[in-house]
Amino acid sequence: MNKYESVIIISPNVEEEGLKSLIEKFSGLINTDGKVESVEEMGKRKLAYEVNKNKEGIYVLINFEANPSLIAELERNYRITDEVIKFIVVKK
Repeated sequence: MNKYESVIIISPNVEEEGLKSLIEKFSGLINTDGKVESVEEMGKRKLAYEVNKNKEGIYVLINFEANPSLIAELERNYRITDEVIKFIVVKK
């Protein structure tokens, strides 16, 4: 298993409950074939440039261990989730 870190930028229109459910959804997906080490909500921040008519976004940092095969599935889930504006997954 490799160590990864993922930064997700979520739409600023998402309520607190919606944010918690998204984090649980992605953490659950990671835990199926890996292990979440930490989740850090970094709060609402101004974006460097406008993305999908949003000037702000809620940043979430997830550190985890997983098998490389899980990364493609995780990124697929990020893409099909409407609330996710941008994301990146980096191998540490």
